[in-house]
Amino acid sequence: MYLFDTNILSEVIKKKASQTLLERLSNTSGLLQFTSCICVMELRYGSSRRPDHKTFWQRIEKDILPLVRVLPITQETAIVAGDVAAVLSSQGRSISPEDLLIAATAIEGGLTLVTANIRHFEQIKGLKVENWLR
Repeated sequence: MYLFDTNILSEVIKKKASQTLLERLSNTSGLLQFTSCICVMELRYGSSRRPDHKTFWQRIEKDILPLVRVLPITQETAIVAGDVAAVLSSQGRSISPEDLLIAATAIEGGLTLVTANIRHFEQIKGLKVENWLR
């Protein structure tokens, strides 16, 4: 089962989307495809900053969101995020609160995080990470 990061979801609607990604997605059952509500927030934020925000958001709602199950931030997710933040802090490292919650959602759900930002997330122990853009 896979949790798609925002950069993977946004790749899908690019004019020249990665064929490697599109093939992997089409060969993966929809029952195994998830994202975090945090990624929805990031997609909305990005689309709201565009001049064509209404049209672009409609594309996201039509072409991306129906293809994945959006997972909420639960109390359990917040606890995992707090634990991960404490470990990273003790190592002198940190990541954004958004990425921390995305990672915690994947860990808590036993999901592999699919992201183009491997280096950023690989510092989190127990998080399985893959890049489908390569």
